[in-house]
Amino acid sequence: MAFESLTEKLQNVFKKLRGKGRLTEEDVKVALKEVKLALLEADVNFKVVKQFTNAVTERAIGQDVMNGLNPGQMVIKIVNEEMVALMGSETTEITLQPGKATTVIMMCGLQGAGKTTTAAKIAGKLKQKGKKCLLVACDIYRPAAITQLEINGQKQEVDVFSLPDCKNVREIVDGAMGFADKNGHNVVIIDTAGRLQIDEDMMRELSDIKETTTVHQTLLVVDAMTGQEAVNVAKTFDEQTGIDGIILSKLDGDARGGAALSIKAVTGKPILYVGMGEKLSDLEQFYPDRMANRILGMGDILTLIEKAQENLEIDEEKEKEAYQKLKKGKFDFEDYLDSMTQMRKMGGLNGILGMLPSLGLGGVKSSDLEAAVDDTKINRMEAIVLSMTKAERRNPDLLNPSRKHRIAKGAGVDISEVNRFVKQFEQSRKMMKQLPGMMGGGKKGKFKLPF
Repeated sequence: MAFESLTEKLQNVFKKLRGKGRLTEEDVKVALKEVKLALLEADVNFKVVKQFTNAVTERAIGQDVMNGLNPGQMVIKIVNEEMVALMGSETTEITLQPGKATTVIMMCGLQGAGKTTTAAKIAGKLKQKGKKCLLVACDIYRPAAITQLEINGQKQEVDVFSLPDCKNVREIVDGAMGFADKNGHNVVIIDTAGRLQIDEDMMRELSDIKETTTVHQTLLVVDAMTGQEAVNVAKTFDEQTGIDGIILSKLDGDARGGAALSIKAVTGKPILYVGMGEKLSDLEQFYPDRMANRILGMGDILTLIEKAQENLEIDEEKEKEAYQKLKKGKFDFEDYLDSMTQMRKMGGLNGILGMLPSLGLGGVKSSDLEAAVDDTKINRMEAIVLSMTKAERRNPDLLNPSRKHRIAKGAGVDISEVNRFVKQFEQSRKMMKQLPGMMGGGKKGKFKLPF
């Protein structure tokens, strides 16, 4: 995640604070100087950093904190609260028109920010809420922009309106609104053209669209990997055309992530969503408190639970069957494949680890965990399983040396890797056989396969 480096630096600061029985005013000032440097290195706006550290310092050196039983924890709590306030305090959603009235949403942003993909992601989100969405292709310059929107619309199972030969956005929008009225679409999402930089032509097109139809929500997509430039872009767009909310794309990248901490404070506009991957499902509602928890290494269990509820369709009968197999240590490679599919729906093992609290990992860095959990290795394990016959997957005891050689060839790996994987699998089966008793006397509960 983008805040990996910032999280580790802040954790080091907090570790020093928690290690002290009592804090002096000097201890707090030294700690906050380190926090300030960490934020600046994460590309947070320097004015925002100054405002943030001043607010924390003022609260942290108060009598209640300095004379408290656990001043180190109190300082961490204050940092968390001020960080939440910095990012907006409350969760903001897209404002939709009441009843059957049509809501028009205009997407804008620079070229390469992920605007077209984000438009389709939002359509998918709103479709889940029972809305009938229409995507409108108004990017008339970028090659294949219309095709990209049509493909994404097809994947999300939402309609797409386009006039491929038309170079007038007013005509396209006018035609789209007529199409929406005829076909009962209650949300129209307009994908506009981007440029490499803000210019008069782009702003004129956005104005033309607003003059052609009533735009209820203007959403700006900015690339989180551009750091402070994302904040400058947001400020300029808001001044020139007016925006209602911001979507940060590519927050799963290795950028420093300062835009997420700066953009609300600088523009006054809320962050609505964050893009956490390239898949059309990788768009998360932005919760300031949950993001602050992630940044401070406290995890984001609520989002993890929501992802599980949204993506994993648990069949009660299959759950009972899996539990009985687990209890007897009889689960097989078919179960392994099912668990891999479920894990991918939740963003992969690294995605899950990123939402777990790292403060309770005994000082283990999340980056070290990610290195230990190599997705490439997991993909190779899956290739090994997929190279088995159905009978072999259901009965691992069939795997003799000749079968393992055939599986190794099919998976494109060395025979030693197959042997190692099968041995680890057998050890896991033995361990799982013992777990139900360890988890509460063998009674059935909400225990799930841990893969």
